[in-house]
Amino acid sequence: MKISVIIPTLNEAHILEKTISGISRHSPHEIIITDGGSEDSTLDIAEKFGLGVVVGPPGRALQMNAGAGTASGDVLFFLHADSRVDEKSYQKMVAVMKQENKVGGAFSLAIESEKPALKIISNFATLRARHLNLVFGDQAIFVRASAFHEMGGFSLLPICEDLDFYRRLMAKGPTVILEEKTFTSARRWYKEGIFFTSLRNSVITTLFLLGFPPRILSKWYLVIR
Repeated sequence: MKISVIIPTLNEAHILEKTISGISRHSPHEIIITDGGSEDSTLDIAEKFGLGVVVGPPGRALQMNAGAGTASGDVLFFLHADSRVDEKSYQKMVAVMKQENKVGGAFSLAIESEKPALKIISNFATLRARHLNLVFGDQAIFVRASAFHEMGGFSLLPICEDLDFYRRLMAKGPTVILEEKTFTSARRWYKEGIFFTSLRNSVITTLFLLGFPPRILSKWYLVIR
């Protein structure tokens, strides 16, 4: 089972080396950095590790599609630059995707923080994914490459492209939310505030599902590094 790890980046030099080192320990088939025009040393770090790099216009959907276009693995694993999976989680994903009836899935979420509020938010996000089928990119979506290409990849939305993609993926066949976790940085919650970030994310999700224009919703979601 060949796993292609695709990491979209934009000025992630301060965290990317740690992310690459972590995922490299699992010996994936390949790691592809798909960059949206970083002005820091992001690309230098990717070159240091000898990784495949795709450079293009910024936009997470555009970048992930570009990375997927060069991937040669059986499974595409989309990992945020500030996220990681441990060995147990990675191997469970591999085992699940060896089952031919599964088209893809995602992990349970763990925000890396000892704050009780963020632990509650992590648990809520996992329950939301399992019972409401609302899955976001920080849960590290993985998908069979053939299914991804049949779907035409991610819709070119400025926000909620991950939510849209997973809902379409479910229509392709059985998916799974693993009990194993992906660990994601708490930097956005720390910088913007836990209450504000959680409320804003919930409002954006609700309005997106109600058909509110994504280009307007994207203005409420600032880039945090």
